[in-house]
Amino acid sequence: MKFLFLLSPPLLAALLAFLARPCHRTVRWTGAALSLVSLGAALAFARVIVSGGEAPTFGPGELLRIDGLSALLAICVAAVWSLAGFFGPGMGAESGENPAQRRRYHVFVNLFAFAMLLAVSANNVGVLWIALEATTIFSAVLIPLSLTRGSVEASWKYILLSSVGITLAFVGTVLAYFDFVALSGRVENALNWPVLVAAAPRLHPEVMRLAFVFIVVGFGTKAGIAPMHTWLPDAHSEAPPALSAMMSGVLLAVALYAIARWKVVADAALGPAFSGQLLLGLGLFSVAVAAFSLVIQRNYKRMLAYSSIEHTGLICIGLGLGPAGAFAALLHLICHAAAKSMLFLLSGRVLHRYGTTELGGVSGMLQVMPWTGALFLTGVLAIVGLPPFGLFVSEFALIRAGFAAGRPGLMGAVLALLGVGFIAVLRHANRMLYGAFPEGVVAGEGGRWRLAPLFVSVGVLLFLGLMLPPPIEALFRRAAEVVAR
Repeated sequence: MKFLFLLSPPLLAALLAFLARPCHRTVRWTGAALSLVSLGAALAFARVIVSGGEAPTFGPGELLRIDGLSALLAICVAAVWSLAGFFGPGMGAESGENPAQRRRYHVFVNLFAFAMLLAVSANNVGVLWIALEATTIFSAVLIPLSLTRGSVEASWKYILLSSVGITLAFVGTVLAYFDFVALSGRVENALNWPVLVAAAPRLHPEVMRLAFVFIVVGFGTKAGIAPMHTWLPDAHSEAPPALSAMMSGVLLAVALYAIARWKVVADAALGPAFSGQLLLGLGLFSVAVAAFSLVIQRNYKRMLAYSSIEHTGLICIGLGLGPAGAFAALLHLICHAAAKSMLFLLSGRVLHRYGTTELGGVSGMLQVMPWTGALFLTGVLAIVGLPPFGLFVSEFALIRAGFAAGRPGLMGAVLALLGVGFIAVLRHANRMLYGAFPEGVVAGEGGRWRLAPLFVSVGVLLFLGLMLPPPIEALFRRAAEVVAR
């Protein structure tokens, strides 16, 4: 029954938006409220895991299964979907979309949420692959919600690169599966994660090594890992803010989830050294590319997108550092989702008021929109890793895990690159928040009540930065145990 409550709300919300003509506000609010049902189901799964229960399964051949890692990601996806639901087109007076655009948005954004929830609850590698491919289709339709040359180009670039990536991931999946079948013959539920992990020590190391490289490059394209990240800044800067919040906050996390799942299989076959070296190298390169790209940014949505690449790199580094690093990486993933989704949602209010995404055209935000500016400042301080926010704790834990693993050179490079990104983001944010605001921009905070859900994000960032109560720590540890055995 919990699986029904987790997966059916986004389908029901999409169906309501599709059938209602026009897609009036009651339907849109109902869709947003349904997201809370999925969030409740995800929390119920987490409660089962924390209490020491077996991972719940559902469907023929245990098609769906929720363990600690799945529960953590399901909470993350459902929470960000809820935030985006209350900030989507047509939910506020400032929305400029026409009825057809609003209907299209609410149909496909709910399908997008369903695909991500299915990906993290799938016990079958084939279903995971299909769900991730579906996320590309559903989100690509929404990037050019407002038809402009830039949004159409960004959407096509996203489709092309993501399709290439997902094809490479498919090749890696097929390689690993056929090696498994060649060694073990026909086995029931052979595509399920527990079966693959149990059989992994018998797989051919050369085949598994090649398969894992294909999988990391393939799903890494979706996760925005450099050098496969080039679609990400364009797509995030052109997409509607609520979609950007979901893409940056949880789509990247879901793609990293797929890599983490396959890392477990690769580690069982090859030992942790191979996957660790690969993830550390790609993670460091991603942080480096993002840090220097942040310096030269002229567009605040692209700045946020490159910041996401930086944090994706940090999560990869954490996954490559063993159990302590995996714990830090998962904490970082959740905190990043809370902070970045908030910032992208706020960017929509900034764009509406200033009419531009150029950094040079935005100044004096704290005077023009005090609440929006204060929340934006809070989000910026969180993503640059300042205390007392959760990202400070996760970065500190990651650096400590790196030194404990005997990698002082790598950690020194990471700290130096984080310093570059820190200075660049604060410099850009300072220009946006302070100074005189441009002529023609009207001061005054409109629709303050709509900001209320974002205080939940701030609360999560502060809460995870100041304390980690035993039940929440237990959930993170159960999730980290899945990734780093």
